[in-house]
Amino acid sequence: MSTSNVTEIIFLGFSQHQNIQKTISVIFLLMYTAIVLGNGLIVVTVMASKGLSSPMYFFLSYLSLVEMCYCSVTAPKLIFDSLLKRKVISLQGCITQIFFLHFFGGTEIFLLTVMAYDRYVAICKPLHYVTIMNRRVCGLLVGAAWGGGLLHSAGQAFLIFQLPFCGSVIDHYFCDVHPVLKLACSDTFLISLLVIANGGSISVISFAVLLASYAVILHSLRGHTAEGRCRALSTCASHLAVVGLFFIPCSFAYMRPCVTLPADKVVAVFYTVVTPFLNPIIYSFRNTEVKNAVRRLVWRKVTWEER
Repeated sequence: MSTSNVTEIIFLGFSQHQNIQKTISVIFLLMYTAIVLGNGLIVVTVMASKGLSSPMYFFLSYLSLVEMCYCSVTAPKLIFDSLLKRKVISLQGCITQIFFLHFFGGTEIFLLTVMAYDRYVAICKPLHYVTIMNRRVCGLLVGAAWGGGLLHSAGQAFLIFQLPFCGSVIDHYFCDVHPVLKLACSDTFLISLLVIANGGSISVISFAVLLASYAVILHSLRGHTAEGRCRALSTCASHLAVVGLFFIPCSFAYMRPCVTLPADKVVAVFYTVVTPFLNPIIYSFRNTEVKNAVRRLVWRKVTWEER
């Protein structure tokens, strides 16, 4: 790895004004706390509730775990940096942040695709659902999602790792491939193409599978009863809302030439903070089974403490 004399990266962040930075720190601290508590509650509830043993909730618990990890790659440092005048990270720390950002981001994309397949089997092949989506298959699908995320992030980090750097200031609040590529001394045209191919191919293929799954689901719902259609559409609508909140800003960030835009920081907030923040609300707390399971869990804890 050739890094010239660059040993640290300086973030410009959202603002240089102290009062604005403190406000940003408080806002993101509150959102990060809500993300950890909300998604953590889902993970604990699914693990502790026998009534939430279906594959849908199994995948949902892993999605919530990934959301917590994904947000934790960038949010804590943003909260801390907003209180400092000089926002820095070591070059090794920067590449590590890129690795874990794409590891958890890639895993989330694959998990959302797996969840779409689960809904397809549940709605289109209900008689064979238990047989097809057995515990072993669910475990393999989750393992494949983690493995896919690992391969994706290793590819992105490797492309950045071998570059020599001349610059040390990026107009962002965390390290990502596009802003870091601008710091390179060498020509990055080929590497930029490989970065887009790596991230873009995952997004395109996953989004195509998602669209195909829901196209088949919508077509098959014509033969269901009105009540069955409503239940299926309610579940699918929640999943599509999460998919839209995550895929649309990610597509804007990664499925384009490696240039930085003024809107990049705001867009990044959506897929690294807003989506994990809204996930428990959209996907779980609108679900009657999850809400009832949470109430039972809280009631058991209160009853246990009173003994």
